[in-house]
Amino acid sequence: MNSAGQKVFGDPKKLYFLFDFISHNAYLAWAKAPEIARKYGLTIEPVPVLFAGFLERFGQKGPAEMPSKARWMLWNVLRKAKLHDIPIAPPSSHPFNPLLPLRACCAVQGADRLKLVDRLWTATWVESKAVSTEEVVRAEVAACGLDADAVMSAIATDAVKAQLKTNLENAFAVGAFGVPTMIARGEIFWGFDDLEYLDAFLSGNDALPADRSEYAKWFSIRPSAMRKAVSKPS
Repeated sequence: MNSAGQKVFGDPKKLYFLFDFISHNAYLAWAKAPEIARKYGLTIEPVPVLFAGFLERFGQKGPAEMPSKARWMLWNVLRKAKLHDIPIAPPSSHPFNPLLPLRACCAVQGADRLKLVDRLWTATWVESKAVSTEEVVRAEVAACGLDADAVMSAIATDAVKAQLKTNLENAFAVGAFGVPTMIARGEIFWGFDDLEYLDAFLSGNDALPADRSEYAKWFSIRPSAMRKAVSKPS
């Protein structure tokens, strides 16, 4: 982790969870990550980020924009939900605009954020609610016992909008490239399938040693061929 990442995500007593409500794999990971954090005495820190920002930065398409991948991923997600007994239902729409719920989470802190993140995950992926709408976000904020008027007002402020952007920039700085990203003790884990490696790492049973100098050659490899960039139609 570089110095910028260490400053933002460097607390060894925290498990940072970078997420966007648009991601079903992030929903599945959220169902398990708090349990892992508790197991190792860590405080989970949910960090809202805009998944579309990663796609734009790295010139990628989202899974929903590739029909064959979208179909495979749906079965993959449903299989994992079934195997891990995680409730899931079709969202109201997908993809959807997640800015409102993400900004709502930026507008609150600490235990209030944890409650709201939990509530919005359930609303999106269990109750099939349209969390992209102000009406639903307001109702879910109120359901958490929070001041809905205050939170909805904060969502529209430049400070909250800037915080969501800053979260994404911090994610780039630490080397994150998608959601869900989990960061613990300077190590990055990505996706639901990395949870078992996160658990092993925190338990001291990581397959890789703490001293990884023997792997340096892997990072000195240079390409001998490159794919041509595809120009976008004007």
